[in-house]
Amino acid sequence: MTRHSERLRLRASTPGTAREVMVHRYGAAGARPKAYIQAALHADETPALLTAHHLARLLDEAAGRGEIVGEIVLVPFANPIGLSQFVWGRHLGRDEISGGGNFNRHWPDLLELLGDSLDGKLTDSPERNVAAIRAAMIEALEAETPRNELHSLRLILARLAADADLVFDLHCDDEALMHLFLIPAHWPEGQGIAAELGCRAVLLAEDSGGGSFDETFSTPWTTLAGKYPGHPIPPVCLAGTVELRGQSDVDDTLASADAAALFRILQRRGLIAGDPGPLPEPQCEATQLDACEVLRAPAPGIVAYAADLGAKVREGDIVTWIVDPAAEDPAQARQAVRAGTGGLILSRRDRRYVVPGMTLAKIVGTKTLAARLGGSLLEN
Repeated sequence: MTRHSERLRLRASTPGTAREVMVHRYGAAGARPKAYIQAALHADETPALLTAHHLARLLDEAAGRGEIVGEIVLVPFANPIGLSQFVWGRHLGRDEISGGGNFNRHWPDLLELLGDSLDGKLTDSPERNVAAIRAAMIEALEAETPRNELHSLRLILARLAADADLVFDLHCDDEALMHLFLIPAHWPEGQGIAAELGCRAVLLAEDSGGGSFDETFSTPWTTLAGKYPGHPIPPVCLAGTVELRGQSDVDDTLASADAAALFRILQRRGLIAGDPGPLPEPQCEATQLDACEVLRAPAPGIVAYAADLGAKVREGDIVTWIVDPAAEDPAQARQAVRAGTGGLILSRRDRRYVVPGMTLAKIVGTKTLAARLGGSLLEN
């Protein structure tokens, strides 16, 4: 059995232009389990693109050996729109520069699209309910007409992922350690995934706000279980955002190791035959996302970090200095920015000049932070 590849065309944005999404399919259509993996929805997050390159090679080899058991869908670049966005030589792939906003926000709301279409169609069989819900999700997405190029991209990717058992959205941060976002219903089930990837943090939220890609496919199952309490609905779609360290962590050694880890995860979850070997020891426990402090700049200036990536800090420790280049007295130019919680420095900003409100670092703590309640938990 070999790979089948296809190119799915987006709705054209202007006359004479056309973009398309490349899709690699492995295994038989409709086989279970099904995995969907996409790279660089934020198109300037390059580590995911190289990891997908190495994963495709591994999957090609497994397919050639007849080892694909389930169905695997790999999208090696999830965002052809963002890949084209260069302004004065700088790649801007996080937001759609024509005004569409963050590429990883406002994904189709499957619950809204489903409406009450499941009323009277669910039974006391979890398997039959799962099949009915998946069919309804696909039908609802197929009924949508793309309004523009960005919407057509979202519909294409959503249709590929909606009926998957496992969804990985591969991203990265500025400077960061490997980490993973999941919903609480998939912990501790996801602990083996985190261990295989070598995650230093796993961040849990039922609804992080903003309509991110992964939660589009994971949270409907838990919400539907609450809506239809008389009918068993298991949380069958484990969807997570994998943060492949930082923007500059792009080399064959890291990417091939990450691809091998993803390959072993697929083996452990029954998609590929073969022995993945012993599971590595976990490097972290999960924590709630609202216990992760997002440290922001209080003033404009130059960022001079006092704490390294991966360092453990205590509440009140200095994480960074903001140096005001306009200060007349150099002795008064430095303003300390302190940790508001104790924990691990998970990520830092890569560009060292800031204005007020910009993110400086994320600190993974263990206690809920009042400032993180009542709004979106994600940066836009």
